[in-house]
This record gives sequence, structure tokens and C-alpha cells, in this order.
Amino acid sequence: MRFRTVSALGIVEIFAWGTSFYLIAVLAQPIAAETGWSGAAISAGVSVGLLVSGLCATFVGRFIEAYGGRPVLATGMALLACGLGLLGLAQSLSVYFLAWLILGVGMSCGLYDAAFSTLGHIFGKDARSAITQLTLWGGFASTVCWPLSAWLVDILGWRGTCFVYGGLHLLVTLPLSRFALPRAIRPAPGARGRKTLPPPVPATDPRFLCLASAGVIFSMLSTMWSVHFVTLLTSIGFGMGAAIGIGTLIGPAQVGARVIEMLGRARHHPIWTMLAAATALLAGFSGLLLGLPAALAMVSYGAGNGLWSIARGALPLAVFGPDGYARTMGRLATPMLIAAAAAPSIGAWMIATLGAAATLQVMAIAATLPLLLALMLYRMAVRRGSGYQL
Repeated sequence: MRFRTVSALGIVEIFAWGTSFYLIAVLAQPIAAETGWSGAAISAGVSVGLLVSGLCATFVGRFIEAYGGRPVLATGMALLACGLGLLGLAQSLSVYFLAWLILGVGMSCGLYDAAFSTLGHIFGKDARSAITQLTLWGGFASTVCWPLSAWLVDILGWRGTCFVYGGLHLLVTLPLSRFALPRAIRPAPGARGRKTLPPPVPATDPRFLCLASAGVIFSMLSTMWSVHFVTLLTSIGFGMGAAIGIGTLIGPAQVGARVIEMLGRARHHPIWTMLAAATALLAGFSGLLLGLPAALAMVSYGAGNGLWSIARGALPLAVFGPDGYARTMGRLATPMLIAAAAAPSIGAWMIATLGAAATLQVMAIAATLPLLLALMLYRMAVRRGSGYQL
């Protein structure tokens, strides 16, 4: 059952990510060429989607905790289909942003946080290996969907591409979410009738604050880098082609790091995954500043990003336990997604105000904070004890 569940969710995640978060990377230029809208306005659609996704995340987590992930994921795929259909019909920016608002709700119901919560609801404390395996699938979202989107745009145009992806969600990902996922096999808390949910983790819990703060910084840095990396790399002497070539190393590095984590078979506490992620992130940005080979720095950065995707799902499960896990994930996701929504604009402002080179220095300094927070969380885990071997 685990293999079927992860495989079904993996297909869902590839296309959920590829037709939402990664969509504009390929469609932005064709949209601008046809409509005359500015690149900033087109990119702002993704920010709207991420902001809405963050605002919905707590509610989504609460719903998964009460009713399981199947109806939530299925709803998410239906919303992505509707949003993509409206995006393909958009003749004005107001309709364009409305489409991204719908896509944002769909993203909240269908991306990693909802998927991790679903696995936690199904497998309980044993969900860590399934979470790791799922991130391997998700790591191929851009690899699959960027070439597919480019091919569809060449044949059907960007509007036709949106319609095809909307149909794909209705015909493939929605049925997979609804029928290929099992019901939760661990007993839900409470008795018959209305389920009594366990109290949520207090937002003032130092461990929660460490995780949320680290997640916000990771989200801001990774989103800022994905949007502005060409500008930042060219500012330190790389040509456009070289910068793009270096950027292509990030995806394989993410997947490679996740494979190494999977080979560990969850024998180590996920705090070590977070420590490794934070160290690799810091090494990536510091390496660029210190003049180390940029390819090596980007491999390190990509590995850190890949490991963080696992840590953000596995660490709350290990620290707080399976009861209330979905709501905890939703509450952690809210500030992370809002930070990701704001990151492109903040990055653009920093580059315009400070310059690209100084912006890179600020990002490298900020990359020290997740490592410090991970060390603090490690100390708290040692003091409190854990079911894992630290």
C-alpha cells in the first residue's frame, strides 16, 4: 500500500507543482508577447497564488486532521483545473489575478504541505520514509513540466497549454487523489461522531518558533534565488549562458541529496537532515562570495534545498508527534508561503537599492540563521529526549 500511495501522490505532486509554481517560468514570455502585460505584473500572479496559499494553509491542515487528505487533495486538483481554465481565458489583468487566486487555494490544498499532512494522517509516526520518497517524485516537477510546457506552447499557444493542464488535472490527478489514496489507517482521535482533535502545538513553543523561523528564511532565500539568480550571477562576472548553465545543476543536486537521505532509511533523527540542509545552504551562498567554483556552490545550495524539503515534513512529525500533525504543518506553512510570496519583490527592491553584489552578501549572511536555529532545535531535542537516536 505504501508504494501505491507514494506513487499516486508523486504523480499528483509533479503536475501540481509543474502547473502552478513552475508554470510562469515558461509561459511568462508568451503571455507578455500576446497581452502586452509587464513582466512584473505577470510574475505578481505567482506571488498572489503563494500569498493566498499561505493564508489558507492553517485551515487546510485542520481539515486534513479532521477528515483525511483525500477530499482535500481532490479539491485542490479541481481548483487547479478551474484556475488554469480561467487563466487560459484571461483577457485582462483582473481576470488573470483572479485565476491565480483560485490557483493559490488549489496550491494550498495540493502541494507539499497538504501531501505531507496526508501521509502523516495515513501512516502516523511511520510517515517519514514516505515523505522522503515523495520528495523524490516532486523533484522532477520542473524536469517534466518545463519541457512539456514549452512543447505545448509551440503547438497550442499558452492558452491552449493552460487548457490541456486543466484537463490533465480533471482526468488524471483528481481521480488519483480521490481513488488511489487509502483512508487513514491509524485511529483518529476522539470517539464516534464529531472528532475531537488534540490541542494544537502552541505558537509560542520554542521548537515551533525555531522551525517556523528557519522555514521563513529558507523560503525567502530559495524563492529569491530562483527568480533573481541570473541577475545575481551575472553581477559577479558570469555571462547569461553560463549563469543559466550553473542554475541547471540545482535540480539534480536536490534529487541527489534526497536519494542519499532515503538510503539512510530513517535511522537518524531528522534534526540531522535539517542541520545538513542549513549547512549546505550556507556553504552554497558563502562559496559564491569566497570565489569558489560556482558549480560546486550551486550543487551545495541545491542539496540544501532538497534536504530542507524533507526536513520540513519529517521534523515536525518527530518533534511534535503524529497527533495534530496536519494542523501543525498548516500553521508552519502559513508564514513560509507568505514569505515566498513576498520574496521576489523584496529581492527586486534589494537589487535596485543595494546592488546585486551587496544583495548576494545579505543573502549569505541570512543563510547563517537557519543553521543557528537548527543548532538551537538540536539542543532542545537533546534536553527533551526523543524516540530517535540523536
